[in-house]
Amino acid sequence: MTKLHRFTSAALALAALAAGLAPAPAAAQTVPPAKPTARPTAPAQPAPAPKSVPAQQVAPPPDYVIGADDVLIVLFRRDKDLSGEYVVRPDGKITLPLLNDVAAAGLTPAGLRDRITEEAKRFLEDDPAVTVVVKQINSRKVYITGQVARPGPYPIGDHMTVMQLISLAGGLGEYAKKKNIVIIREAGSKPGAKPVTFRFNYEDILNLRNLSSNIELRPGDTVIVP
Repeated sequence: MTKLHRFTSAALALAALAAGLAPAPAAAQTVPPAKPTARPTAPAQPAPAPKSVPAQQVAPPPDYVIGADDVLIVLFRRDKDLSGEYVVRPDGKITLPLLNDVAAAGLTPAGLRDRITEEAKRFLEDDPAVTVVVKQINSRKVYITGQVARPGPYPIGDHMTVMQLISLAGGLGEYAKKKNIVIIREAGSKPGAKPVTFRFNYEDILNLRNLSSNIELRPGDTVIVP
């Protein structure tokens, strides 16, 4: 064997040995794409049950008695068809199904309840269980006349002062005599009794003087603004 041949054989052997020792290239790894994280779904909430709406009502003053134009709600617990909303007529009566005309004016709500209950017992075997609710008070009126923007009657509901009535009437006129306003109060049912009068100085109230003169009005009072 020649030297050249031996050199070539040795070189080939070394090359083969080096190839055996070299690490094999790593196989390409396929990384699966990340899956989107699913958001937790909130459990469906049941729809809230409808609430029963109580009848709209006002709180009558302690001395309240029913009068014309008042709005009442009469409820029959056992006979819903008889329940309803009623306006007191000028003759002081309301008309109920089955019972026809029932006098209401001059009674308290409790008194009207008792009257309706007695009338209903003639037609109903069971206790009718009647409730009378005052929805709106229109019969308690006061009056203002003279130098105001809108003279006339005004319902006072629970309470009203002289200044509040003047405000509702649109305020005093340009030529009103602010220091000489008069309130006339009916004497009541006593025979021979005379009306009572009160003086009211509008400017005093504006200047925070004599505040007690800003009295609380009563049904039937008349305020005169000269």
